[in-house]
Amino acid sequence: MATRKLIWVLLGILVIAAWVLGSANQVGAETMKCKVYTYVAKVERSLVGDVEGHAMALTIRRAFYVFENGEIATARASITSDTTQGSGTILQYIFLTFSDGSTILTKQQGTIGGGTAVGVYTSAEVTGEIVRGTGRFQGIKGTQTSTFKFFPVEVGEGGPKGIGESTFSYTLPSK
Repeated sequence: MATRKLIWVLLGILVIAAWVLGSANQVGAETMKCKVYTYVAKVERSLVGDVEGHAMALTIRRAFYVFENGEIATARASITSDTTQGSGTILQYIFLTFSDGSTILTKQQGTIGGGTAVGVYTSAEVTGEIVRGTGRFQGIKGTQTSTFKFFPVEVGEGGPKGIGESTFSYTLPSK
């Protein structure tokens, strides 16, 4: 009987500890939402040659991130893609710089789609992790998710301009 009571007491302590520790993490978690306006700065494509329209690309995109609180960051994205007829997978590193000099680096993977030809696509969805930050984002940990819609490619453009939404969910070390 005493053993059963001891088990219930220990179980109760474990539940309370999990609740307290779980609550503490949630208090420190923050979210930043923003609109993203992006364009191609440079692109290098290579046809794979196995099927029509299969290509690999290295793309450098520039972007403006406009956050809900009015803050703006510029970004440089280094992207590799593997697509067939404009649909496929991407891996990207995004380096954001804020007006105070603070930075955030993210790594994301996802899909691009809706394409009809090499280098032509209409949407993207990516998710990933926040790799590191500097300045006021020193020690940042968290995730980033983004969705994009792209415009038709105009004459002379290396790829489509796009508009998207992004959400950063993160924690910072206590000061």
